[in-house]
Amino acid sequence: MGSFVGISIALAVVAAWLTHIADCFISHSWGLLIAGAIFFPVGIVHGFGVWCGFWS
Repeated sequence: MGSFVGISIALAVVAAWLTHIADCFISHSWGLLIAGAIFFPVGIVHGFGVWCGFWS
């Protein structure tokens, strides 16, 4: 059960980061894209924020 939770969290983090990349390309937010690429937690938080509707 523990490995399932860990894999699920890892997949959610990767999906959030990919959401960040896609959203930055669509909205032409090049500075945020570079920030999320260099310091990946920025991208992960932004990706989760896009999912929750805080940022678009």
